[in-house]
Amino acid sequence: MTRVLEHVPLAPRTTLGVGGPARWLVRCAREADVLAAAELAHARGVPLLVLAGGSNLVVADEGVDAVVVSLELRGATFTDEADTARLDAGAGEPWDGVVAAAAQRGAAGIECLSGIPGLAGATPVQNVGAYGQEVSQTIERVRAIDPSTGAVHELHAEACGFGYRDSRFKREPGRLVVTSVRFRLPRRAPEAPSYAELARALGGRAAAPTLLDVREAVKELRRQKSMLAGGADENSRSCGSFFTNPVVDLATLATVESRAADPSLPRHPQPDGRVKLPAAWLIERAGLPRGARDGAVGLSTRHTLALVAHEGATAREVVRFARRVRATVEDRFGVRLVPEPVFWGFGSLDDGLPVG
Repeated sequence: MTRVLEHVPLAPRTTLGVGGPARWLVRCAREADVLAAAELAHARGVPLLVLAGGSNLVVADEGVDAVVVSLELRGATFTDEADTARLDAGAGEPWDGVVAAAAQRGAAGIECLSGIPGLAGATPVQNVGAYGQEVSQTIERVRAIDPSTGAVHELHAEACGFGYRDSRFKREPGRLVVTSVRFRLPRRAPEAPSYAELARALGGRAAAPTLLDVREAVKELRRQKSMLAGGADENSRSCGSFFTNPVVDLATLATVESRAADPSLPRHPQPDGRVKLPAAWLIERAGLPRGARDGAVGLSTRHTLALVAHEGATAREVVRFARRVRATVEDRFGVRLVPEPVFWGFGSLDDGLPVG
């Protein structure tokens, strides 16, 4: 029997730790529970929202008048083939455990995504990525339910509309609820890292690092930045990277170079001719150093891309500080940063960030 809870605090269910309650919350361990939640939302005339670990979410202080689906569909199974491994993960399976299991079996393609908090079902929504890997590179298909009809869809990767930290699931919130994800992972040694930071971290390890070596190196890098899942230091109450790294055209790059007047500006050329710039570098060079703070909200003391909610912080303060960071970078470099988190219970959005 599907259990419906009322007035459930959401702050403890998010890594940021702010925000009010959900009017209704349904713990979904089966696809049938998702359908029951959808029926409740329809009957109450409120939105259906999906909670998948709460690591990429900012909830308004007033909470949300909605039915919130808590994804708890578990399971991760491997099917070995000649030179690949097929991995089927339930949407409620903790992501880092999935990555660990793949690395232990010699299945490559997601080892650089170690230590990222959240659940497997959230990874295609955000097209989770780090250190040169994205889940879209290895996802074979996504199983999802259409809450409006009850239909179950098996979507191949090309139908998911993946982009940089983007997908059709993110662009159409509530349209489809992910219940499981299938990955096809090559059985091979890890590729040479495309990020210099990771290459340096692996420099002192074995001449031919294994997938587990890469996993441990990534986890250590994330630990150094207070972005490791389950971190307990003063910077741990965050969404991880709050802004995406901007991908700009060459004209914008020239403007940034001119204004920065710094040859150390990192850049990562993209296949379409544009260039990805590190948001953390732009934030710091715009005059917001690590640890910059406004009341109970500030930048991590270890990484300028993480916004930290200290004791007593509110969601309103988080949004206000995020707007300050974005405005500072835009004034300095002419580049507008786009937030990674999803915002619940706020009013209108301006390039993904609540206004007012």
